[in-house]
Amino acid sequence: MSIYVIFIAFALLSFVIQQVLKTKFNKYSQIALPSGLTGREVAEKMLRDAGIHDVQVVSVQGQLTDHYNPMTKTVNLSEPVYNSCSIAAAAVAAHECGHAVQHAIRYPFLTMRSKLVPVVSFASSWMQWVLLAGILLIETMPQIMLIGIILFATTTLFSFITLPVEINASSRALMRLSGAGLTNVSTYPKAKDALKWAAYTYVVAALSSLATLVYYILIFTSRRD
Repeated sequence: MSIYVIFIAFALLSFVIQQVLKTKFNKYSQIALPSGLTGREVAEKMLRDAGIHDVQVVSVQGQLTDHYNPMTKTVNLSEPVYNSCSIAAAAVAAHECGHAVQHAIRYPFLTMRSKLVPVVSFASSWMQWVLLAGILLIETMPQIMLIGIILFATTTLFSFITLPVEINASSRALMRLSGAGLTNVSTYPKAKDALKWAAYTYVVAALSSLATLVYYILIFTSRRD
């Protein structure tokens, strides 16, 4: 029963954080950046200041679709971020450029995460089916359940490796925003607040994944009782 309470707690916590994050970004999207630069211009300036000249900043459709693609070397900004000169847009653009800097300097955790992507993609496609079969056949073929647990463990490991990658990218973003004079004493705390709440979503996701992994392990080990 206690494991279900934990699941519910994480679900509620995730919901609350998502709502707070949405509120924060909506609020900071209404506050203009002192420099008046758009998300695209902030990203381009950060890349230039970091000595990175082989990464392009492009616009992509949708909301919350911002990401850095190491394969194409592009900082992909959603349309609201790409064209906006708000604090929220600057924070998001700077964060994604933080990933570009990580790629350029071969940040260990980013390299590790990139190498895990094919493995995690495979695991994500099969683990739920394998775990379901493992639960149904746990008395006769417990090996299936064990395989499912191993597959799920790779996704949990990926979630935890993602944490330092995202936190480090935000730290680099804040340093650039402050060091380049893009924020001031009034707007810097707001940019920091927005990125802090964004980081919380990754923390909760990782802990939730760990709790789920423990749940499956308990099912596997309890078959002997």
